[in-house]
Amino acid sequence: MIDRASENDMVIEVFADITCPFTHVGLKRVLEHVEAMDQPASVWVRAWPLEWVNGAGLECGAVLEKAAILTEQLGVNDFEGLDPAQWPETTLPALELAAAAYDIDMATGLAVSMHLRTALFEQGQNIQDPGVLAQIAAAHGVQIGENARAGVQTDYDDGGRRGVAGSPHFMVGSDDFFCPALDLGHDPQGHLTARFDPAGLSAFFARIDG
Repeated sequence: MIDRASENDMVIEVFADITCPFTHVGLKRVLEHVEAMDQPASVWVRAWPLEWVNGAGLECGAVLEKAAILTEQLGVNDFEGLDPAQWPETTLPALELAAAAYDIDMATGLAVSMHLRTALFEQGQNIQDPGVLAQIAAAHGVQIGENARAGVQTDYDDGGRRGVAGSPHFMVGSDDFFCPALDLGHDPQGHLTARFDPAGLSAFFARIDG
């Protein structure tokens, strides 16, 4: 595995599941800021498979409901291709591909991580399908080795030791921020509410801007 810290002075780690709609929305907004920073920073999207955390992966119906709320309340268009017929039963093959991409370099890893989420949420592709994964791998010059699952396991074990609370959980050095882009809650009837969290984002951006 490559030495992550040697690539840039700033490494932003994100523990996340590929099927998490909050990650898809929040990560895109964080990346917009990172790309505009004066000082370079690398974003390391690490595996936090919710099917291991919870004993089962996210159900498509629940994700569709959350995606509809995020779309309506945030005014985003990040889930237009989400197709229940193409929902993956497991994210592990996709997480293995992302881990293999990060073994090449940080830029390839991030590109594959974002491509996988775009394929699922915006293009209606099944990211468990070997053909879909092969196309994404080929697009980025990635080959999955025999030990691909080891990278996922390493991320999961490291996240557990470091107290990852859920998806997405950002870490910068010794500081951590759970889902800093979004303020999530429930109304009096128990329905999910969502809005962008300027204060949370400002605190996170202040940390990564140095």
